[in-house]
Amino acid sequence: MKMLTDSLLPLLLMLLLAGCGDSDVQEVRTWMKEVDAQTKVQVPPLAAPKTFIPFAYAHKDEQDPFNPNKLLAELAKLAAAGGVSGLRPDTERRKELLETYPLDTIQMVGTIEKKGVIYAVLQVDRAVHQVVVGQHLGQNFGRITRIDDTTVSLKEIVQDATGDWVERLSRLELQESKETTK
Repeated sequence: MKMLTDSLLPLLLMLLLAGCGDSDVQEVRTWMKEVDAQTKVQVPPLAAPKTFIPFAYAHKDEQDPFNPNKLLAELAKLAAAGGVSGLRPDTERRKELLETYPLDTIQMVGTIEKKGVIYAVLQVDRAVHQVVVGQHLGQNFGRITRIDDTTVSLKEIVQDATGDWVERLSRLELQESKETTK
């Protein structure tokens, strides 16, 4: 058996080396050279880039239109002139207790009538307060204008985007009780 493997081994090696020959590869190489010589690649040329001409601001003596100080200066002029509307909150008066709370933290829980005067009953945290028309409420200089069974109407004085003081109407509505009766 050893003799059989000794004689077959060199024969197998010769067959393997014969498979690595250059039989059909030369034909493929010749064909590729012919196709490469006949094919002409045409790439269109790139367009020239546009030249950028920067804009020069020639009015150096005038105020720059993009300067943020320009807007501040105009707002200061309006404020010095009293604004467009002339409406301003009274900052000299002493603030009332309910003006220290934001309006969204105050709840209307009812109304009371005493001697012909209607009082709104308002709750802030766990404290209950009675208010009448004319009292101030909320942090935006709000003043109560009307009280009825279900709402407290008020006018607030707030600043708009340009810095002018404007009136805004707000109201508190009666909050339904969360307790259930049996």
